[in-house]
Amino acid sequence: MTAVDDRPSTEIGSARRRKEDQRLITGRTKWTDNIQLPGMLHLAMVRSPFAHATITSIDTEAAKGSPNVVAVFTHDDIADIQGVNITAWPITPDQKSPDHLPMPKDRVSHTGEIVAVVVARSAAAARDAAELVDVDYDELPAVLDLKEAAKDEVLAQPHLGTNKSAFWQLDSKAGGTGGDVEEAIAKAREGGIVIEREYRQQRLIPAFMEPRSTVVDPTGEQVVMWTATQAPHVLRFCIAATTGLPESKIRVIAPDVGGGFGGKLQSTPEEFITLAVARKLGKPAKYTETRSESMVSAHHGRDQWQKLTLSAEKDGTVTGLKVELLADLGAYAALVGGGVPVLGAWMFNAIYKFPAYQFNTTNYYTNKTWVDAYRGAGRPEATYAIERLMDELAVEVGVDPLEIREKNWIKHDEFPFTTVAGMTYDSGNYEAATEKAKELFGYDELRAEQKRRRDAGDPVQLGIGVSTFTEMCGLAPSRVLGSLNYGAGGWESASIRMLATGTVEVVTGASAHGQGHETAWSQIVADRLGVPFENVEVLHGDTQIAPKGMDTYGSRSLVVGGEALVRAADKVIEKAKPIAAHMLEASVDDLEFEGGRFSVKGTDKGVGISDVALATFAAHDYPEGLEPSIDADATFDPVNFSFPHGTHLCAMEVDTETGATTMRKYVCVDDIGTIINPLIVEGQVHGGLVQGIAQALWEGAEYDEQGTLVSGSFVDYTLPTTADTISFITDHTTSPATSNSLGTKGVGEAGTIASTPAVVNAIVDAIRHLGVDDVTMPCTPERVWKAIQSGGGTTDAAPVADAQPHFDEAAPNQDPAAGTTDGAAQ
Repeated sequence: MTAVDDRPSTEIGSARRRKEDQRLITGRTKWTDNIQLPGMLHLAMVRSPFAHATITSIDTEAAKGSPNVVAVFTHDDIADIQGVNITAWPITPDQKSPDHLPMPKDRVSHTGEIVAVVVARSAAAARDAAELVDVDYDELPAVLDLKEAAKDEVLAQPHLGTNKSAFWQLDSKAGGTGGDVEEAIAKAREGGIVIEREYRQQRLIPAFMEPRSTVVDPTGEQVVMWTATQAPHVLRFCIAATTGLPESKIRVIAPDVGGGFGGKLQSTPEEFITLAVARKLGKPAKYTETRSESMVSAHHGRDQWQKLTLSAEKDGTVTGLKVELLADLGAYAALVGGGVPVLGAWMFNAIYKFPAYQFNTTNYYTNKTWVDAYRGAGRPEATYAIERLMDELAVEVGVDPLEIREKNWIKHDEFPFTTVAGMTYDSGNYEAATEKAKELFGYDELRAEQKRRRDAGDPVQLGIGVSTFTEMCGLAPSRVLGSLNYGAGGWESASIRMLATGTVEVVTGASAHGQGHETAWSQIVADRLGVPFENVEVLHGDTQIAPKGMDTYGSRSLVVGGEALVRAADKVIEKAKPIAAHMLEASVDDLEFEGGRFSVKGTDKGVGISDVALATFAAHDYPEGLEPSIDADATFDPVNFSFPHGTHLCAMEVDTETGATTMRKYVCVDDIGTIINPLIVEGQVHGGLVQGIAQALWEGAEYDEQGTLVSGSFVDYTLPTTADTISFITDHTTSPATSNSLGTKGVGEAGTIASTPAVVNAIVDAIRHLGVDDVTMPCTPERVWKAIQSGGGTTDAAPVADAQPHFDEAAPNQDPAAGTTDGAAQ
């Protein structure tokens, strides 16, 4: 464990306005699509209108003859240099992963897959000519339903012989972290409580503000790619690993990036194709997607069926939890797509002391857009299911939902606590967060109002939803990732350059796309080195300026990258100390450092660290045997994840006559450890809440029977606006993490993880007395109304009793002896 630094700070915890906002808000920045290079060509992609088809011919002559068109390329024209979209996380040795070529040769596997690219002197000319490319297809049967995919009657990738990609299991008995879940369930059937439920995690679209864009310049000694990405270092590796270009000859730059939410984590077909075209023609090339292209071909998120079986004693003490997932990967195994369900394996047990646990996921291919990480990645899915299930347990026992949670959660004096899934939660206080949330929410008063409305038969009923959550974030420990066959490490790197003029350059491998890194990193360095906040410049997002990094996802930037920064700053101080001692004609042992100044103990003699930097730059009077530099690098690889937690409470009003829902009140109290900047935290929480609430109420990617995305624009894919949400009440408690010296835990995904079940629990709570125990997300007025009319159960989905055989039919493919890890990350 790392000792938490508890010294007083003037910067840590200060609500500073973000440095980067001035240029972002005023538009005085450079998005990828703003980049213009001499002689630059523009690309338009020709995409398949079919979900599954054989390409029989492609006629490009009309397009080639179109005004201002330079070239039209198909697979054969760039096959030797186009590369491959790789899978970085094969979750089992026998995982089936079809090759994901940026441009396939003879078969398309999802609507929107690229079959040709038109290159022209303007974007408009390229788009016009793309309409003239004549492609003949022989349409093939497509599998579009996840449960149908499990039957293997229609194959999304026929050459694999099955739709199953992999089966993965974590079992507490096999892993030595708990008991036998089947025994726990069997015992509960005889004299306790057994609850079985099936939940649907719908498919979502990240819908970032800035569409993806890529510019490639191949004309220099290096190939330079500017691209709207979350992961420039990962992308550089993927290009080098699959195209034959030496890594040293590739420079990837992520300029200001307008949001990602996981949706810009990939190496994408469009990036590879733009690179191939630029290399082929020897000229700069640009591709910027339209919004409709982004919706259909940028990767999607979620898309699971979840079956849970919970066992408990009669008083509600939980005894076992069994989880069975069917996960839709779409047409291909994405960069970490197969591992996203696996990330939930350690979170379904949540904050509760389950004695026995088993997690199973079977991943399948369908002829839909590929699925990968979306804000929360595996943890929202887990939190949703267990928090819905705990409400069901409370109903069965006949107690308040908060009471059943408190009965089973880990108490604050039990930390550190090793869970049944093998994770060690280092710190937390669920009691404190819940008590504060109840007070801010007015929990007892709202319960009383709910009873009055119910007794009066009010057509508008009030429901109260609870979500008490924890999550594993700071995706990092490299040895753990290695044990799971993850293709990269989880460390992060930082450098500090002390400039002669008194300013400081910070180089970080964590690349921002809206999180406020420049501000928070400046605060950390200003605090550690005692230099003015304004004198710190943060550089990132360029593999030549920041050559080492593992990038930004999984709420890891501050927890991992921030600690690397702290360690680099401490190295600067240690390197500066002998030089300061020389300047002060004192012993190193007699020096102390505080507030940016070295001083001789017991005297008023001192020198500032900026003065040391200038003296080092000049090197005129320098200690013998020391190199003239106090710059420092550090790479941090933590030994554990971090575990933020919180309590979210939501009050929803439901019109029982129309199904319309209205949010009355939302309160969340999160424990994210030490807070660097409260303004940034508030923004992250608010944004996360809206995304999680949107899954509960509005969002859903829908396909028709032919595999066409019918929610392929913002007309049909309903994102919330400020008019659709309310003012949230947010607060925090603090139990510092012990895995880093700052005590930080991560906040980027917390709101999204916790809010979805809080909202759905509130809706169900409002109409449970009418026989409803679930509403399938998104909980539109139509679905809510249908649930009320049917008097119970899920809507737009088979009830649990009917759904069970679908899991059973998949069972022959679920061979526990093949690809089972049994708690490999313990």
